[in-house]
Amino acid sequence: MAVSVRPIAARDESTWCDLFSQYRSHRSEAGDPTIVKNAWEWLLHREHSLLGLVAVDSDDAPIAVANLRWFARPDDGDIALFLDDLFTAPEARGSGAAGALLQEAAAIAAEGGATVVRWMTAEENTTARRLYDRHAILTGRVTYDMPAAPRASTRATADEQLGEAVT
Repeated sequence: MAVSVRPIAARDESTWCDLFSQYRSHRSEAGDPTIVKNAWEWLLHREHSLLGLVAVDSDDAPIAVANLRWFARPDDGDIALFLDDLFTAPEARGSGAAGALLQEAAAIAAEGGATVVRWMTAEENTTARRLYDRHAILTGRVTYDMPAAPRASTRATADEQLGEAVT
């Protein structure tokens, strides 16, 4: 199967939403159509520094998606490209679509002045990790998520906390 990569286009909405919904289901995330629609709109209109790519077959039909965003790396004094989501339709796995999306992400990063493309995956996602190991270096970083929470009246403001050193 011949695969090429291009930015998402309005005509991709239905297929992209289906692929992204499958991706979210694969990650055991609820099939909330509002989340899918919001993500589509953000990517289509390049909001929040987002960029959407699709790998397409010879008929220009999307078979895989990659959702990327730019971010600054103050500790390194540079910028990078973050790969938030990568998903290939089950029937297109093994076609080279995911690898082509990763290669395009690396090219976009280089063209945009970024030094690295970064992403996370589940430790047990061994199939994807075999692909990732061919394209990138495992960093050994541990990721944490902290829920957003309102500031308590006794907490220091963000400006007051700036003086605290974090290592």
